[in-house]
Amino acid sequence: MGAPTVILGEIEEFVTGTKIERNLGRVLSTLMFTDIVESTKIAQKLGDQEWSDLLETHDSVIRHELSVHRGREIATAGDSFFASFDGPARSLLCAQAINESINELGLSVRVGIHTGECEVRNENLAGIAVHIAARISALVGPKQILVSRTVKDLVAGSGIKFKDFGTHSLKGVSDEWNLFEVV
Repeated sequence: MGAPTVILGEIEEFVTGTKIERNLGRVLSTLMFTDIVESTKIAQKLGDQEWSDLLETHDSVIRHELSVHRGREIATAGDSFFASFDGPARSLLCAQAINESINELGLSVRVGIHTGECEVRNENLAGIAVHIAARISALVGPKQILVSRTVKDLVAGSGIKFKDFGTHSLKGVSDEWNLFEVV
């Protein structure tokens, strides 16, 4: 908190007689990144208009699954989605549903998921947890869902099964990260 905020807080407490709790602008969130596998190759094969139509259908499918699983679209870029969930099990069920639905379109997606505290910036989320989720998604193969140990541990008892994917360095992030594939 900057000096002006502290001073205003002290004045507010003096005037009202109550210490006001400040929203620190951080939330615990499960973060999911999706990306179409070999999208450039597919776009080149189909041509601009047909690719655009397919991408629109892809986007509709993902938005539908986000709605069903109470996910929130944070951002899109080209053929990628960034979404958040209030719980990791919902994100995993959503990712599985996305994989199945997108497969029916003749596409495959890769999905990376991590749970952590994020900075709230307007309607967006930011911070190291977002970077970790993005870095996990960069390691994912076609039709694969990779998650951090954090996600795996949080859904213990849910019946969701995982396979050890090994320990990995995530670009720009300290430490080694244990990753798991949803099976």
